[in-house]
Amino acid sequence: MTDFYERALRRIIRITICLGLAGTLAALVAGGPRAGAGFLAGSLISLVNFRFWMSLAAALGGGSGKPPLRGSATFLGLRYLIVGGAIYAIVKVLEISLAAVLIGLFVSVAAIIIEILYELIYARA
Repeated sequence: MTDFYERALRRIIRITICLGLAGTLAALVAGGPRAGAGFLAGSLISLVNFRFWMSLAAALGGGSGKPPLRGSATFLGLRYLIVGGAIYAIVKVLEISLAAVLIGLFVSVAAIIIEILYELIYARA
């Protein structure tokens, strides 16, 4: 992987963390502790999912230098069931706001869009 992509991925991760923290504080102020906890849980799931996609892409592209894990194909198929079960447990057992969790899941998408805008504005030829 080139240095350009590594820097972009590091920025995306930092932006995701910053958006997750800022969104958690905003949800905490606007909706109370359950909304803040829900947004934090959603943003953490979003970050873990993004990291998984990064490692999968590196393994497929040969960028990691090590062979892909055998269980990764199984985990790829079961991942959405695991995430769905985690969200169900968060909402039902902990009684945390479903809307806040779902909004938190979009944190990495927002970070990618911000990174795209950053590259469009500050692109160096």
